[in-house]
Amino acid sequence: MSNHGGLPVIGPVAGQGAVCCSPMVREPLGEQDAAELSRMFKALSDPVRLRLLSLIASHEGGEACVCDLIGPFEVSQPTISHHLKVLREAGLVGSERRGTWVYYWVLPAALAKLSALLRPPAVPAATEATTEAKAGA
Repeated sequence: MSNHGGLPVIGPVAGQGAVCCSPMVREPLGEQDAAELSRMFKALSDPVRLRLLSLIASHEGGEACVCDLIGPFEVSQPTISHHLKVLREAGLVGSERRGTWVYYWVLPAALAKLSALLRPPAVPAATEATTEAKAGA
């Protein structure tokens, strides 16, 4: 049986940065963090892999059998398996074989790392309204 259901999403500790790194807007990335995060972003740069991650994350129960992931795509089963392997090696999904099928789930800590990196700094409401107005112009 899978033991991934109890994985907590790790957030920032009071007075410290996020899981792996502070947002890019606060301080430059270290070499190790950049290497790890670039593998994740590279894996997500393919539309099929991005859709696979979304399908897995939104699947009922938070995990999906590979048999559930083949139908929505116009690519072969071996191609889907390759994309799932790339997502797994990038640390974005976990997997477990159950009988003849493999089940996949999104790793919450990986999403927390990506989210922490891209989180914008807190902006006062007046500054945010000005920024939005400039973007719309």
